[in-house]
Amino acid sequence: MKPTWEIFCRVVDNYGDIGVCWRLARELAARFGLGVRIWVDDWTALSRLCPQARHDGAYLDGVELRRWTQAFAPAEVGEVVIEAFACDLPEAQIEAMAARANAPVWINLEYLSAEDWVRGCHGLASPQPGRALRKYFFFPGFGPGTGGLIREHGLFERRAQALRVPRAEWLRARGIRDPGAAARWVSLFAYGHRALGELLQCWSQGPQPTLLLVPEGRILAEVGAFFGASLAAGSQPGRGALQLAVLPFSVQDAYDELLWRCDLNLVRGEDSFVRAQWAARPVVWQIYPQDDGAHHKKLDAFLARYTQGLDAGSATALKNFCHGWNDEVHGGLAAAWQQFAPVLPALTLHAQAWCERLAAGDDLVHNLDRFCASKRISG
Repeated sequence: MKPTWEIFCRVVDNYGDIGVCWRLARELAARFGLGVRIWVDDWTALSRLCPQARHDGAYLDGVELRRWTQAFAPAEVGEVVIEAFACDLPEAQIEAMAARANAPVWINLEYLSAEDWVRGCHGLASPQPGRALRKYFFFPGFGPGTGGLIREHGLFERRAQALRVPRAEWLRARGIRDPGAAARWVSLFAYGHRALGELLQCWSQGPQPTLLLVPEGRILAEVGAFFGASLAAGSQPGRGALQLAVLPFSVQDAYDELLWRCDLNLVRGEDSFVRAQWAARPVVWQIYPQDDGAHHKKLDAFLARYTQGLDAGSATALKNFCHGWNDEVHGGLAAAWQQFAPVLPALTLHAQAWCERLAAGDDLVHNLDRFCASKRISG
């Protein structure tokens, strides 16, 4: 099928880049029934998210999967070409785009940020010297004047249906010991954390049982060090009030369901960060660190927006714990947790209200389609 949409993705930071691009490609294909092609430079990362992606040129969920190699040769150019996260298109692709009678709409899909400047830059055009092409900057975001967030059609219906399955039944299906009805469920997805042991110690000595659910990934080394064990999928060590269950690496739909099930989600990267907000559960974000400290500004911008309407005490506890989680300073995280744990019920109600407010706006796929249609019409 001749593609309407082409997406180019370089895998830079584990699974975040390909996670966003694969979710976007799937939803474009599902919602509009049009041809979608995705070019990926790291086939191993794609294959972890899509185990059926066995060869170059395969079709999966209505999406054509292509390897982006150094010996790149463009296929028939789509009407819309998405350059994800400033990955820089191959020169051969740009030449093929310029050679078309009707130039494609060229989109630079940027990283998500809640900072105020995003609204001023969203949709701006960048003419390309010497070519009849323009590249448009498209920023995901949290409100009007941005591109919105990826939200599949029927997402909340799927969430409601999944949550009809009782917790005990969900655990039995995965071979996980039931910690009891009073247990707090926490999911953990992170790339490494020097102060994680402090938090695990708090949970092990706490008054409430905690079930920690960790998909296979980079964080297992730190978790294993706390338990004094080498961990793999199926491991279920315990220590005091803390019970661990290591889950197999999750495809996206299974990871969504994990987030829906938990009382608190500790996430890392853009894709899991957005999915945790659609889960309508309290979320703590391990933001990608930047040398100049710019990530702290991004974190503060999100927290300022997210805590609007939240009582002052809960907002302060959330901010302190989020900063403690990202600063990784020994001694600070344990104290922040003691302040944070009592406000989790309030944060749960707030997360539900936040999710509803986000869902009242248009989603990223809708906004992207409308934006590209306007550029095709205007030329």
